[in-house]
Amino acid sequence: MTRKAIEAVVIGASAGAVQALLKILPAMPADFPLPVLIVVHVPPDRDNALVPLFQSKCQLAVKEAEDKEIIAPGTVYFAPADYHLLVEDDGSLALSSDEQVNHSRPAIDVLLESAADAFGSALAGIILTGANHDGASGLRAVADAGGIAMVENPGEAEVPTMPAAALAACPKALTVRLDDIASTLTRLATA
Repeated sequence: MTRKAIEAVVIGASAGAVQALLKILPAMPADFPLPVLIVVHVPPDRDNALVPLFQSKCQLAVKEAEDKEIIAPGTVYFAPADYHLLVEDDGSLALSSDEQVNHSRPAIDVLLESAADAFGSALAGIILTGANHDGASGLRAVADAGGIAMVENPGEAEVPTMPAAALAACPKALTVRLDDIASTLTRLATA
């Protein structure tokens, strides 16, 4: 099977997410051509401070995902607090208040599995630091669809549980140092 060029990036992170994403997102060049969809486990009762934090530090556009929004290239989308973020087959985003998955809403698996369905082999999925198993089955779905599966090196992760679980579920995933993720994505985006 010939893999298509990468058309989108999905990232999941939990405990330690802000520090990890601060190494990746500000390092992405202004001309990065792909959308980046991110789920971070955020408490449902708090405003999501991720968007303003990363807007001030990134060269890419950063916003909170909106229901029925068409995905735009070169834009970072964060899932809003207390909503699952999904990708529809037509390339639009969907928000859902369905039950929690892995004790989380938004859940990483929900985003990765829907993005794998929508993008197939044209997807890169990444699991970063975190303290539960959310993202493991989603990363496997990315790999099963022919996409590129990556995990932050568990030995370097602030909380290694999530990347280790993703690696156990998806043993062929690339293990990448946190400092190398932005350059790896930039290479993939232009391949």
